[in-house]
Amino acid sequence: MAFGAQQISPNDTRPRVGIGVNLPFNEGGVFTPNYLSKDAVKNNLINFFLTNPGERPGNPEFGGGLRRFIFQQITSNTLEFLKEDIQQKISDYFPNIIVNNLNVLSNSDNNNITVEIFYSISNTGITDTLNLNFQ
Repeated sequence: MAFGAQQISPNDTRPRVGIGVNLPFNEGGVFTPNYLSKDAVKNNLINFFLTNPGERPGNPEFGGGLRRFIFQQITSNTLEFLKEDIQQKISDYFPNIIVNNLNVLSNSDNNNITVEIFYSISNTGITDTLNLNFQ
């Protein structure tokens, strides 16, 4: 048995089989499929953090709930809480994702919060970055 071997998702070996849907959706209700695990994971993270808890029927705990922080006072305590909350939710809902670096930046003049997540998917060698802007 090889130690530290990288796993390749079986979905990534079938180039014409879609495994997810790209975000944002295209005009006219057209869903554009994605074909790689890297893209599917990134879109799943976007969907999770743009969903508020209670918004999904049958799974009221699902969602990152980041939009509720937009109209709160932006302080260093709020940003630190937000950073800890994001890391906890990723570890709870996405156990195969390793957060390499997480930045929560604010622009209090525009009441804007930017979340930068640098992550990798365990045992695959896949690394990516997700930037979310909340205004």
